[in-house]
Amino acid sequence: MKQTVSDILNCLANLSSDEVFTSPELANRMLDMLPQELFRNPDTKFLDPCSKSGVFLREIAKRLLVGLEAQIPDLQQRIDHIMGKQLFGIALTQLTAEMSRRTLYCAKKANGEYSVAQCFGENEQGNLRYMRCEHIWVNGKCSQCGANRAQYDRVETIENYAYPFIHKNLNEIFKNMQFDVIIGNPPYQMSDGGDTEERQRGGAIPLYHKFIQQAKKLSPRFLIMIVPSRWFAGGRGLDEFRDEMLHDERIRNIVDYPLSSECFPGVEIKGGVCYFLWDRDNKGKCIVKTIRGDKISLSERKLLEDGADTFIRYNEALSILNKVNTFKEKSFIGLVSSMKPFGLRTYVQGRTKYFPNSVTLYANKTIGYVSRDEITQNKQWIDEFKVFITRSYGAGEDFPHQILNKPLFGDKNSACTETYLLLGPCKSKIETENLISYIKTRFFRFMVLLRKNTQDAPAKVYQFVPLQDFSHPWTDEMLYEKYGLTEEEINFIESMIKPME
Repeated sequence: MKQTVSDILNCLANLSSDEVFTSPELANRMLDMLPQELFRNPDTKFLDPCSKSGVFLREIAKRLLVGLEAQIPDLQQRIDHIMGKQLFGIALTQLTAEMSRRTLYCAKKANGEYSVAQCFGENEQGNLRYMRCEHIWVNGKCSQCGANRAQYDRVETIENYAYPFIHKNLNEIFKNMQFDVIIGNPPYQMSDGGDTEERQRGGAIPLYHKFIQQAKKLSPRFLIMIVPSRWFAGGRGLDEFRDEMLHDERIRNIVDYPLSSECFPGVEIKGGVCYFLWDRDNKGKCIVKTIRGDKISLSERKLLEDGADTFIRYNEALSILNKVNTFKEKSFIGLVSSMKPFGLRTYVQGRTKYFPNSVTLYANKTIGYVSRDEITQNKQWIDEFKVFITRSYGAGEDFPHQILNKPLFGDKNSACTETYLLLGPCKSKIETENLISYIKTRFFRFMVLLRKNTQDAPAKVYQFVPLQDFSHPWTDEMLYEKYGLTEEEINFIESMIKPME
């Protein structure tokens, strides 16, 4: 059980950004959140419901071996007690089941010749189980996880990714067992077979929230999971889950990494990752810890500020948002169109050359020309001044970040595909240019950042941006002065947002 400098679990390559292996160091940081007396109690039961490498169970075993030494002095008896009565796991696949058993029991089979445990008799799986499940198909989708039947309805010899914890009656795996701690790193998402642009926007089906919800149903004393931070802002299939989490006062700790690579080296997960501690028997404020490089921010607060409908990720942003809110200005979101402002899908490119009475079309990476008859909605905007901005923008994880793509001046007689959102319309060319000056400020894009956790930027990310008077242009200096921002607050904004050239 001894961990060496060349620990193989530090060397595992991640399967993808959807299934990421946890390092021993990270597993221990998560275990440090628990009351440490749990590891001195011979009755504490632990479950990893999404075991990939077995690292959580191994690191728990190491703590129990030390914590129970006085109560169970004999080493083999202590190992058998821990392996047989305290540690339980459900593997994601047959492969990860074998990998996890090698990590925990030091053998492919729990009852094998080289297994450290001698308590399993004829039981080859031990307490680290894998049971192949089948998706439950309803109208071409799995009713349990949303998997696309065309992709995942597979013969038994091919992995179908019907994860047991969210597909199987758990009593079939562990009979009526009550766990004190559930801990894990679940799969993050699953492709739904959507088109390329939908996948780029995060169109795959999220899965991690289903593991959290299933774990809560088992009512453990403590729940710890590491998942993408996208749930802070909701999104596809996550709005109800986000609301549930943000109103749950049993979430007592969140450790957030806006840059996922600082938690999982070499892995980019849009929006970062976080792990949390859910404490069934203790409600209260949450300790929010944000880690960006050598900068650590710590605050004990409610997950939902008074009057807010979303989680403010950065502790330093709270004072800025509060100052802006005291002005009670209208939200900029009133100037932001919904998807497909003119009813045109992304694949519409238009003709390459102007033709009589055609409309200039801003399309995906091109400018073309279409007939007015091809535009199916909001035709009244064609002859207005407006601003176009791409709905999706991602430029890596590093801060300071641009947050939004550069805005484009939309002259009269122009339209766009759903690649863009429309901002406006505006009364004049000057007002349009002044609107663009506002979008280019760091202040504007910082207020967007408070609701934008991924590359997708629908209308809702503009909710916190205050509406301004566009009879004149705007600069950051004017906005900092207007809202009375301190030097410390300005420095934080500028550490997060880079100038837009």
